[in-house]
Amino acid sequence: MDTLFLIILIGLAGGMAIGVQGPLSSLITQKLGPLESVFIVHIGGAIAALIPMAFLGSRLGQWKNVPWYALCAGALGLIVIMGMGYMIPRIGAAGALITLMAGQILVAAILDHFGLLGMAPRTIDLQRVFGFVVVMLGVWLTVR
Repeated sequence: MDTLFLIILIGLAGGMAIGVQGPLSSLITQKLGPLESVFIVHIGGAIAALIPMAFLGSRLGQWKNVPWYALCAGALGLIVIMGMGYMIPRIGAAGALITLMAGQILVAAILDHFGLLGMAPRTIDLQRVFGFVVVMLGVWLTVR
């Protein structure tokens, strides 16, 4: 299987998971509250990761080799889940997801441009700026 094709399939699967996770976590938020939703989602993810690690082995014991700031990734998940829980009842799943995606693209472009957090530097050029403008227009058209 072609590598690019596999990358695209994995990306689509991840995007579909986010598309379903948002409404599910929003349901939990509406019934229990935002912090409870974040807790349940993270516990569910931890259990889902623990099962294959138990059978396939794990390097979890080497966590001290990870930069301290990388360990903040889970806390950033709080913002994602709480944001989705707040936005979905107000602007719908598509509006919430495209707004979230626009934020991801913006920060990813900044990380790429400056080569932060281990990213290979990739300058923001006019073509990429045009792409960001198109994305933001899509956000506006979706949520208005």
